[in-house]
Amino acid sequence: MKRTLGLIGILFLALSGCGRGTKPDGSPVTTVPKVDLARYMGTWHEIARYPNRFQKGCAGSWAEYRLSADGKSVEVVNRCTEAGPEGKARSARGKAKVVDPATNAKLEVTFFWPFYGDYWILALGPEYEYAVVGTPDRKYLWFLARTPFVPRELYDLLVEEAKRQGFDPSRIVRSSP
Repeated sequence: MKRTLGLIGILFLALSGCGRGTKPDGSPVTTVPKVDLARYMGTWHEIARYPNRFQKGCAGSWAEYRLSADGKSVEVVNRCTEAGPEGKARSARGKAKVVDPATNAKLEVTFFWPFYGDYWILALGPEYEYAVVGTPDRKYLWFLARTPFVPRELYDLLVEEAKRQGFDPSRIVRSSP
């Protein structure tokens, strides 16, 4: 009986996210201290990402964010061009909500309600010219910029930030040269 209760307790802790988002040294993923959502709105081009199933076959991805009329959520449109000779356009519409109003750096996004995924802003350029976005469990990562291409020095800086946050740089796939 005690063994069964112990196993249930371990299962509960695992499912409740105990330790979620920590590096091997125990440190969690951290977000930027503050995001001005109005400045964050607009078009963002994907520079690099961790491979994921929902972007499989995509080349040239970008997203558009627009603050909703009530200012409490963000309308999201993700687009990409499929790799290959036909290069068909794909898009997905979703909605994001702020889950940490003190910073506006932690959001949850859904493209298929009621399922939400984390969207944490981990780094942000001083002029909102680039962003590193990831999830606290380190399964997803994106480098975004206002332009489709960034200089090598900036790309290297983004990789270093991801590495500092405990993301594996060997998994990063560059989307643009």
